[in-house]
Amino acid sequence: MFTGIIEEVGAFGGLSRREITIGARLVVSDAHIGDSIAVNGICLTVTQFDAHGFRAAVMPETMRRTSLEGLAHGAPLNLERALLPTTRLGGHFVSGHIDGVGRIKEMREEGNAILMTVAAAPEILRGIVEKGSVALDGISLTVAAVGAADFTVSLIPHTRTVTNLGAKRAGSSLNIETDILGKYAVKLLGAIDHADKSGRITQEFLLQNGF
Repeated sequence: MFTGIIEEVGAFGGLSRREITIGARLVVSDAHIGDSIAVNGICLTVTQFDAHGFRAAVMPETMRRTSLEGLAHGAPLNLERALLPTTRLGGHFVSGHIDGVGRIKEMREEGNAILMTVAAAPEILRGIVEKGSVALDGISLTVAAVGAADFTVSLIPHTRTVTNLGAKRAGSSLNIETDILGKYAVKLLGAIDHADKSGRITQEFLLQNGF
């Protein structure tokens, strides 16, 4: 589990069929084999590490769901170690399980902020609500608006300075993870819609679902 507050921006060192290599210093300072580190929001397991970075296992499902395959050598990567019980939860609960990839449509200035609009698939947009939370490349952000085919977040200068968003432009891809609480709500509401023709929860429905 993560918070979406980026600790360090590392560098992409290469990708094989089974492992990714990442240059980093802070997140490996107390690393162990088997630790989880979020890389652009993707929860990956450390298989090797030294003072200059680490390697992590990559599954086929990870390649299908994320933007890893399109990375250029040296590309900046947002890194965050797994949440400790004593850590302040400055963002929101982020699982590191990516729902899909979105693409930046527009970045425009609004005062001291940047409004970033991201195009996303309908199944992803179902889990995004105005003023709710979303993780983009592992960064915990608040949704400013939701459209029919996209959503918008507002970035303060600090966020662009300490994450890889400073290097992003219109057309850049982003790993998207919607709020985990929202996913459960959508799932439950979908079940309720099929409870009976009226959409009510019936005794039969409750029994079928273990209540």
